[in-house]
Amino acid sequence: MNDWVEACAAGDIDEEDVMRFDHAGRTFAIYRSPDDEYFATDGLCTHEKVHLADGLVMDDIIECPKHNGRFNYKTGDARGAPVCVNLKTYPVRVDAGKVLIQIG
Repeated sequence: MNDWVEACAAGDIDEEDVMRFDHAGRTFAIYRSPDDEYFATDGLCTHEKVHLADGLVMDDIIECPKHNGRFNYKTGDARGAPVCVNLKTYPVRVDAGKVLIQIG
């Protein structure tokens, strides 16, 4: 299954911010970089399953709100203790002002 799913309008996310997107029983995090690019990862921290959309975005890093673990949201790489398992990332495209992610 390689379906593109509409997550939000491009204007729904401020630059250098994140928002939660739930679809088919799963939670995703959608990011807008300072360079006005969009990215998507799993929405829960790999450490204790906390919603990353409640975290802080700085440049290309999302910081988990519970234990301050950090991930690079562009690559999914775990970047700071206590997280050590990478986030899954998803392809993103913007079409007619809508942010779509490829789930599959």
